[in-house]
Amino acid sequence: MENVVDIKRLTKRFGDFTALNQVDFSVKKGEVFGFIGPNGAGKSTTIRILLGILKATEGQATIFGKDVWSDSMEIHKRIAYVPGDVNLWPNLTGGEVIDLFAKLRGERQTKQREDLLQRYKLDPTKKCRTYSKGNRQKVALVSALLSEADLYIFDEPTSGLDPLMEQTFQEDVRNLREEGKSVLLSSHILSEVEKLCDRVGIIRDGTIIEQGSLEELRHLTRHHVLLETTSNLDGLDDVEGVHDVSRDGNTYRFQVNAEQMDQVIKFASQYSIQKFESAPPTLEDLFMRHYEGTDEVVE
Repeated sequence: MENVVDIKRLTKRFGDFTALNQVDFSVKKGEVFGFIGPNGAGKSTTIRILLGILKATEGQATIFGKDVWSDSMEIHKRIAYVPGDVNLWPNLTGGEVIDLFAKLRGERQTKQREDLLQRYKLDPTKKCRTYSKGNRQKVALVSALLSEADLYIFDEPTSGLDPLMEQTFQEDVRNLREEGKSVLLSSHILSEVEKLCDRVGIIRDGTIIEQGSLEELRHLTRHHVLLETTSNLDGLDDVEGVHDVSRDGNTYRFQVNAEQMDQVIKFASQYSIQKFESAPPTLEDLFMRHYEGTDEVVE
């Protein structure tokens, strides 16, 4: 599948500080790629390089096969970007800002514009200086979604939005994927990334530490198991791969390494089982595995 974004050995230094160290990942045509990490991990620096705002120290980054620094003007004709903290012209109305961006792109989609304004419950007649953070985000989202872009870069796009608007945004991202568009989504809402993304990359201290589809990554962490029997499970703690056993009567809750699940099932089958539930690890489980015991927090 064609790579829309291709990053290889990307490094960015600010003096003696290395913000990005040999970063490698790609975003394929028609996929949603989740980009997650804590404050200061390097997400925003990576996005600024992709947008041509910063120049990489080493490595290569291309969008549509073009260099993000030398060909940024051509690239920007085919991308839409929404930052996590939107600044607007205070004396313009939201509608005027949306129309200005549409005019700059040479587009005019009146019906879609009205549909999006209703979907995001945005009053376009108010001055931008009166808008809350959430409403400023809505202006940026509506403007981006009106564009005929091939790549959408969302950097914490739902910051300030209520849960209902988050769902609306998620529906629109799914529609973009169905239309064959590509999306790079940086989000602090792990459940949002898990619902939307085909693949994810986790960055820490400027380095990609894990990437792949959720199914590919789930073997790296543990399944959560609830087991209910009619008798005591003597020796459960000693079964290889079993962790953090808790008991309430004859109901047991514990975690199991994915590769040892067969052994747990064989052990449990010796007893009279009333209930056996196994839940695969979530993206949050995977993320917290890497950050457990640190003071870092997700952006």
